[in-house]
Amino acid sequence: MTMLRPVLSGLPVMLLAVPAHAQVHQFDEPLVLVPLPPPPLVLDLPDYPEFVPYVRAERPRLPLAVRALLEAAMKTDDGASVSAMVKFAQQTQPYDKDEIRDMQRVYNDRRAKEIAAKTEAELARIRASGVLELWKGQIEVGAFRSTGNTENFGFTAALKLNRKGIKWEHIIQANADYQEDRDTVTREQYSASYQPRYTLNDGFFTYGRTQYERDRIQGFADRYTLSGGLGYRVLNRPAMTLALEAGPAFRATNYVDDVNQTTWSVLTSIDFDWTINPTIKLTQDASSYIGSDNNTFTSMTAIEAGMMRGLKAKLSYSIEHETRPPSGSLKTDTISRFSLVYGF
Repeated sequence: MTMLRPVLSGLPVMLLAVPAHAQVHQFDEPLVLVPLPPPPLVLDLPDYPEFVPYVRAERPRLPLAVRALLEAAMKTDDGASVSAMVKFAQQTQPYDKDEIRDMQRVYNDRRAKEIAAKTEAELARIRASGVLELWKGQIEVGAFRSTGNTENFGFTAALKLNRKGIKWEHIIQANADYQEDRDTVTREQYSASYQPRYTLNDGFFTYGRTQYERDRIQGFADRYTLSGGLGYRVLNRPAMTLALEAGPAFRATNYVDDVNQTTWSVLTSIDFDWTINPTIKLTQDASSYIGSDNNTFTSMTAIEAGMMRGLKAKLSYSIEHETRPPSGSLKTDTISRFSLVYGF
């Protein structure tokens, strides 16, 4: 009993010390200050106007540099260049496509009216022209080298006339090759032909042909050909044309030593022209006469190069093959020609 008294006497002091210690630790924690919300923002503005102000402004337009470039291109007659310029302008100025299209539409309408007026004027000129008008032609003079029945050099001359109307086209051609060797005529070949064409539509046409030939070296004194048939323009572009012809042909041949013959045959021909550029032109003319007794194949390939206004240099190579030539004549003749061509 005496031992518990000191312990019990110290309990009140301990009990009083605990809350005091707790209160000290409460003041050691940091104080958190919560900010007060800001006061509402009040704007001091004038009274709202009764109407919305409107300012007039020009609509966005094509840049002047691009417009000037398009206008310069549209002053020409080159539709392909204009189309290319319009394409690039639309790619670089996508927001001005409508304005660019309007410019192109005006250009196309103007060009269509100009072409229509030009075509009508040309048709009126053709209708009012006489028989001796509208003819175009060329004269060719030069030299040649031949192999086959003769092997030598000689002189050549040719004439070609062409008249184009609305439906009719007339072609006249004449050729002459001549050579003498020690006062002996070693080559004397002449030919002339006339061919009218009548256009049925854009592709098909009918034709007639009369032709005279003379070549004593090859074995015939005279040969006359009369033919007619149907043709078709496979290509009819400004820089390239290709025409095919086929039809029956009547041939009368007066041989130098053999018996004269009159035969029927089938004529086929090819006429190809290619203007590679303004100064160079390639031509290919070929024909065949298929008969029961003799077949004739001819081909001439030529290239022309412009030298000056109206004057061209021409280099050509011709082959003529007879399946059954007269006795003493070779089947194939070839001629290489160099000549000057004057157009009028």
